[in-house]
Amino acid sequence: MNLNQVTIPSLDVYKSTEFYKTLGLKLIVDALPRYVRFECPDGDATFSVHLVEELPRGEGISIYFEDKGLDNKVKDLIQKGLQFDELPNDKSWGWREARLRDVDNNQIIIFDGGTYRKNPPWRVEE
Repeated sequence: MNLNQVTIPSLDVYKSTEFYKTLGLKLIVDALPRYVRFECPDGDATFSVHLVEELPRGEGISIYFEDKGLDNKVKDLIQKGLQFDELPNDKSWGWREARLRDVDNNQIIIFDGGTYRKNPPWRVEE
Protein backbone atom coordinates (compact mmCIF):
# COMPACT_ATOMS: atom_id res chain seq x y z
CA MET A 1 0.00 0.00 0.00
CA ASN A 2 1.19 3.55 -0.77
CA LEU A 3 -0.25 6.88 0.35
CA ASN A 4 -1.36 8.50 -2.87
CA GLN A 5 -3.37 11.59 -2.00
CA VAL A 6 -4.51 13.81 0.83
CA THR A 7 -7.57 16.06 0.51
CA ILE A 8 -8.17 19.02 2.80
CA PRO A 9 -11.26 21.22 3.26
CA SER A 10 -11.35 24.91 2.39
CA LEU A 11 -13.78 27.79 2.67
CA ASP A 12 -12.24 29.45 -0.40
CA VAL A 13 -10.73 27.07 -2.94
CA TYR A 14 -9.65 30.01 -5.15
CA LYS A 15 -7.43 31.43 -2.39
CA SER A 16 -6.19 27.97 -1.44
CA THR A 17 -5.27 27.29 -5.07
CA GLU A 18 -3.09 30.40 -5.21
CA PHE A 19 -1.48 29.56 -1.86
CA TYR A 20 -0.52 26.01 -2.87
CA LYS A 21 0.68 27.13 -6.31
CA THR A 22 2.94 29.66 -4.54
CA LEU A 23 4.14 26.83 -2.30
CA GLY A 24 5.31 25.05 -5.46
CA LEU A 25 2.59 22.47 -6.17
CA LYS A 26 1.48 21.95 -9.78
CA LEU A 27 -2.23 22.30 -10.52
CA ILE A 28 -3.43 19.23 -12.47
CA VAL A 29 -7.24 19.26 -11.91
CA ASP A 30 -9.22 22.51 -11.96
CA ALA A 31 -12.86 22.12 -10.93
CA LEU A 32 -13.10 25.57 -9.31
CA PRO A 33 -14.82 26.72 -7.24
CA ARG A 34 -15.41 23.34 -5.60
CA TYR A 35 -12.24 21.26 -6.10
CA VAL A 36 -8.61 21.33 -7.25
CA ARG A 37 -5.87 18.71 -7.30
CA PHE A 38 -2.13 19.27 -7.32
CA GLU A 39 0.89 17.18 -8.11
CA CYS A 40 3.81 17.45 -5.74
CA PRO A 41 7.02 18.54 -7.50
CA ASP A 42 8.90 15.49 -6.17
CA GLY A 43 7.53 11.95 -6.04
CA ASP A 44 4.12 10.68 -7.13
CA ALA A 45 1.82 12.02 -4.40
CA THR A 46 -1.09 14.30 -5.15
CA PHE A 47 -2.81 16.81 -2.90
CA SER A 48 -6.30 18.22 -3.27
CA VAL A 49 -8.55 20.89 -1.80
CA HIS A 50 -12.34 20.72 -1.72
CA LEU A 51 -14.95 23.32 -0.84
CA VAL A 52 -16.82 23.03 2.45
CA GLU A 53 -19.33 25.27 4.20
CA GLU A 54 -17.62 24.88 7.56
CA LEU A 55 -14.11 23.90 8.59
CA PRO A 56 -13.52 21.09 11.10
CA ARG A 57 -13.25 22.24 14.70
CA GLY A 58 -10.23 21.74 16.91
CA GLU A 59 -6.54 21.72 16.13
CA GLY A 60 -7.03 21.56 12.39
CA ILE A 61 -4.90 19.69 9.92
CA SER A 62 -1.10 19.49 9.81
CA ILE A 63 0.41 18.90 6.39
CA TYR A 64 4.07 17.97 5.97
CA PHE A 65 5.97 18.64 2.76
CA GLU A 66 9.56 17.39 2.63
CA ASP A 67 12.21 19.43 0.86
CA LYS A 68 15.94 18.62 1.00
CA GLY A 69 16.69 22.30 0.28
CA LEU A 70 14.53 23.54 3.17
CA ASP A 71 16.39 26.76 3.97
CA ASN A 72 16.52 27.91 0.35
CA LYS A 73 12.88 26.93 -0.18
CA VAL A 74 11.80 29.06 2.78
CA LYS A 75 13.85 32.04 1.57
CA ASP A 76 12.18 31.71 -1.85
CA LEU A 77 8.68 31.52 -0.32
CA ILE A 78 9.32 34.56 1.87
CA GLN A 79 10.38 36.49 -1.25
CA LYS A 80 7.06 35.42 -2.81
CA GLY A 81 5.20 36.98 0.11
CA LEU A 82 4.42 34.02 2.36
CA GLN A 83 4.58 34.64 6.11
CA PHE A 84 6.15 31.96 8.33
CA ASP A 85 5.24 31.31 11.96
CA GLU A 86 8.52 29.50 12.49
CA LEU A 87 11.66 29.77 10.39
CA PRO A 88 13.83 26.69 9.74
CA ASN A 89 15.21 25.22 12.93
CA ASP A 90 16.49 21.88 14.18
CA LYS A 91 14.07 19.77 16.24
CA SER A 92 14.91 17.34 19.05
CA TRP A 93 13.56 14.46 16.92
CA GLY A 94 16.25 15.05 14.29
CA TRP A 95 14.24 16.95 11.66
CA ARG A 96 14.73 20.50 10.45
CA GLU A 97 11.38 22.29 10.07
CA ALA A 98 9.71 25.58 9.15
CA ARG A 99 6.02 26.28 9.80
CA LEU A 100 3.34 28.50 8.30
CA ARG A 101 -0.45 28.50 7.91
CA ASP A 102 -2.55 28.25 4.77
CA VAL A 103 -5.62 30.42 4.09
CA ASP A 104 -7.85 28.05 6.12
CA ASN A 105 -5.43 28.06 9.08
CA ASN A 106 -4.10 24.56 8.43
CA GLN A 107 -0.56 24.15 9.67
CA ILE A 108 1.97 23.59 6.90
CA ILE A 109 5.30 22.12 7.91
CA ILE A 110 8.09 22.14 5.36
CA PHE A 111 10.85 19.88 6.61
CA ASP A 112 13.98 17.91 5.93
CA GLY A 113 13.82 14.66 7.89
CA GLY A 114 17.13 13.28 6.70
CA THR A 115 17.68 9.67 7.68
CA TYR A 116 15.45 10.15 10.76
CA ARG A 117 12.37 10.53 8.56
CA LYS A 118 11.91 6.78 8.31
CA ASN A 119 14.78 5.48 10.42
CA PRO A 120 15.04 7.30 13.76
CA PRO A 121 17.01 5.61 16.53
CA TRP A 122 13.71 4.80 18.27
CA ARG A 123 12.20 3.05 15.22
CA VAL A 124 10.11 0.01 16.11
CA GLU A 125 11.52 -3.20 14.68
CA GLU A 126 9.33 -6.20 13.89
